[in-house]
Amino acid sequence: MVKGRKWILKTHFQGCPKESDFELVEELLPPLEDGEILFKSEFISVDPYQRLFSTHLRPPTTMIGSQVAKVLESRDPQFPVGSRIVLYAGWVETGVTNPSKSSEDMFGLNQVVLAPPISAELSPSILLGVCGMPGVTAYFGLLERCGPRKGETVLVNSAAGAVGNVVGQIAKIKGCQVIGVAGSGSKLEWLRNELGFDHAISYKEGSLHQQLAEVAPEGIDCFFDNVGGQDSSTILCHMNSGGRIAVCGSIAGYNLSRVPMAEAVQKMMVFKELEMRGFQASTFSDQWNGAIMEMAQWVQEGKLKAKEVVLNGFEKVPQALRELFEGKHMGKIVVKI
Repeated sequence: MVKGRKWILKTHFQGCPKESDFELVEELLPPLEDGEILFKSEFISVDPYQRLFSTHLRPPTTMIGSQVAKVLESRDPQFPVGSRIVLYAGWVETGVTNPSKSSEDMFGLNQVVLAPPISAELSPSILLGVCGMPGVTAYFGLLERCGPRKGETVLVNSAAGAVGNVVGQIAKIKGCQVIGVAGSGSKLEWLRNELGFDHAISYKEGSLHQQLAEVAPEGIDCFFDNVGGQDSSTILCHMNSGGRIAVCGSIAGYNLSRVPMAEAVQKMMVFKELEMRGFQASTFSDQWNGAIMEMAQWVQEGKLKAKEVVLNGFEKVPQALRELFEGKHMGKIVVKI
């Protein structure tokens, strides 16, 4: 019998995730039955949603998450040996799953799919980043929910993260002025100097209200909100009439035991006739492959840069999640198995 390893969430998080919240366990995997496949993960993703949705789990249980994997053994003709797959099997190194019986994941997506046929020149890890869930979240949230037009001003917060940096880059491709909000100086320099953002400002240093007045004197047309909280309310004060806001997340409150207070936005919504709409990438699941192929083409053409931070070894997955919430890195964080 084949041995597998997985990470178990031992207890719900108290504040920022830490390594002691998890336990690495081994298990003997059963022989395959009809319709099942044996897979080996190549890369595992860590993402902010894992902190949020983990509250719905009942520990001890396998930690949620996605990976790019190779099929080692198969009793499903649609997933032959050697094929590459993207699946939501959680933090599992080697495991068994039945694609035809897998229920939809928390996003309403199929849990096991064949990897889109991107160029062999690109690392498979990109299917967890720019050409994966973060990338399509940026793509559809910006283009379908905000609908930016050439020459408009687009602002994205958490701009150095896996979703935010792609939002800004797509907005530049579409001919927009782009403002990114991030923390450290190195992140601001990366946004401006490497990704071509027109402005990058810090939510940690100085008055956000004053900085916005300086970099967006004519107002903001589109706001892609990853953060929530008071800073997001401040940004709404600088929106133009008829502005559009795509609400993707509220990471400002994910590690807090109490919901953070923020300025009421109804007055601004009314008098500026703003459109604010939350969304999930799964709403556009039938269009994912087309978006992924377009973004992969942009990457190959040099229009879209895919920055990854790669930690090596299955043992590093909990560390990667902790470092994600500590804001240590820029771009997409993955663990290579």
